[in-house]
Amino acid sequence: MEKIILAGADGEDLTFYVLEETQLSGYKYLLVCDSEDENEDSEATILKEIAEEGEDVVYEFVEDDVEFDAVAKLFDELVGEDADIEF
Repeated sequence: MEKIILAGADGEDLTFYVLEETQLSGYKYLLVCDSEDENEDSEATILKEIAEEGEDVVYEFVEDDVEFDAVAKLFDELVGEDADIEF
């Protein structure tokens, strides 16, 4: 699983593991979780790629409800029963 590390608001790093990726309206979205163990229940969220800075990629959490619901439905179709996505 690909690992993504984001800077948290409190200065600590947040580590996420990519479960799936898709594109919608020209943007790349990642379904990520906070555990590398696929058999363990974990918190999942959706990240949106907003910029590339050289070799680094900048992501933000999808917070808009309409955007989140649309992307969550896509991920639900892609991963099916492998993930319980609440939207």
